[in-house]
Amino acid sequence: MGYDDSLDAFGVHGIGGIIGTLATGLFAQKAINPSGADGLFFGNPRLFITQLIAVAITIVYSFIVTAVILKVLDKTVGLRVDDESEVVGLDISQHGESGYSL
Repeated sequence: MGYDDSLDAFGVHGIGGIIGTLATGLFAQKAINPSGADGLFFGNPRLFITQLIAVAITIVYSFIVTAVILKVLDKTVGLRVDDESEVVGLDISQHGESGYSL
């Protein structure tokens, strides 16, 4: 997709969290959890709207905090290694050991 997320944190936690949060707003049932609320498919659009707002707020908050953290890291230790270190391999250039012997 063209973004640098080597641990796939956004793909796993971000997308998974968004889908799970919105699915709660769709599929929640008082029959399963009497102290909870019904979701959109069971007659309560308010829960889905609440979940949608929570997702939007979380996305904005996460973006802002991540941008601040990355800016601080970039100014202090840097975000990337040089091109030569990347070509040689980070296991060798950064740790002095080989993870794979090819």
